Amino acid sequence: MMIRYVILAFLPFLAIFLQSTLFSFYSIRGTIPDLVLMFVVFFAIINGERPGTIYGFLCGLLEDLYMGRLIGLNALCKAIVGYSLGKMQGNVFKENMLVGVLGVLAGTIINSLVMLILVLLVSGFPVAGSDFLVKTLYQCLYNLLLSIPIYFWYFNSSHNGLLKA
Repeated sequence: MMIRYVILAFLPFLAIFLQSTLFSFYSIRGTIPDLVLMFVVFFAIINGERPGTIYGFLCGLLEDLYMGRLIGLNALCKAIVGYSLGKMQGNVFKENMLVGVLGVLAGTIINSLVMLILVLLVSGFPVAGSDFLVKTLYQCLYNLLLSIPIYFWYFNSSHNGLLKA
C-alpha cells in the first residue's frame, strides 16, 4: 500500500522532468504535452472527486513551484480539473480506453480555459486569442496521442499493479 503513495508522489516529478527535457525537443509549434494533467485526470477518473481535487492541487502546486511564477495558478487549475473529472467516477466505464482519452481532452480544455480566465483576472493583460486557441488545440492533440498508452498503463496498474488501492 505504501508503494502506491510513493509512485503517486513520484509521477508528477517524472512528468515535469519529461516535459522539461525530452518533450521540449519534440514540441509541436512550441507546445508540449501536459503529462501532469494526464496523471491528474486518470487519478480523478479512477478515484473520484475529493481525491482527484487533492491530487490535482498537489501536482499543480509542484508544477508551480518548479516554474516559479504565479504560484497557485496550476494548483487551482489542476484542482478544478481533478474535481470536475472526478465527478464522473461513478458514471463511466473506466475499462473503456475512450473514457481516459476523452477525459484528457476535457481536462485539457478545462485546464486551458480556467488558466486563461485566471491569467486575465490576475494580470489584466489580454491574451492573444488565436495564439491561445492554436496552442490549446496542439496541446489537445499531443495529450490525446500520449493518453492512449499512458491510460492503458495507468488503468492496469491501478487495478492489478502497483497503483492498486
